[in-house]
Amino acid sequence: MNSKGENATIIGVGAVACAACCAGPILAFLAAIGLGSAAGVALFGTPAVVVGVAVAVLVILRRRRRSDCAPVAAEPVAVAFGETQRPTVDR
Repeated sequence: MNSKGENATIIGVGAVACAACCAGPILAFLAAIGLGSAAGVALFGTPAVVVGVAVAVLVILRRRRRSDCAPVAAEPVAVAFGETQRPTVDR
């Protein structure tokens, strides 16, 4: 075997050994990041959704109450236009 082949073999074996040795800690680190993200969503995202739903319910209820209280004319109302009086101003 020549020296180039031996060097390539040594580098290949080193790369495989590094991958085998470091894969566990790297995957554990990535899993911890993922779990941290999930915990952040659970801690901060859930209350935000609850507040958003509560606000939406309040807005819907206020709109319904306003529409229930609005007077509805059963039939058209005639309006007579006539001469208007100006208010007097005391000086």
